[in-house]
Amino acid sequence: MAKPMQALGILEGKGFVTLFEATDAMMKAANVEFLGWDKPGSGIVTVFVTGDVAAVKAATDAGVAAASRIGEITGVQVIPRPNNDVEKVLPQIKKATASK
Repeated sequence: MAKPMQALGILEGKGFVTLFEATDAMMKAANVEFLGWDKPGSGIVTVFVTGDVAAVKAATDAGVAAASRIGEITGVQVIPRPNNDVEKVLPQIKKATASK
């Protein structure tokens, strides 16, 4: 059984550059793990992070602040202790292995 998430952070915005700026700020602002991103359509992109509740909150706040300077944020949510079944709807992450 996989270790349950302490918190899930979701940030949604318009445009890939907005998402990229938000993700960069989120990863620099707090000790969170990048879970992946999704492109549901119409220019909307969503990024998912996990970590402890305070770190996820700090990360999403930083992501909103950074991305709002260059684009539009359409939604942000922090879910403390999400149910394990929530992982079933998250995008699948393919981790690249570094070649030596």
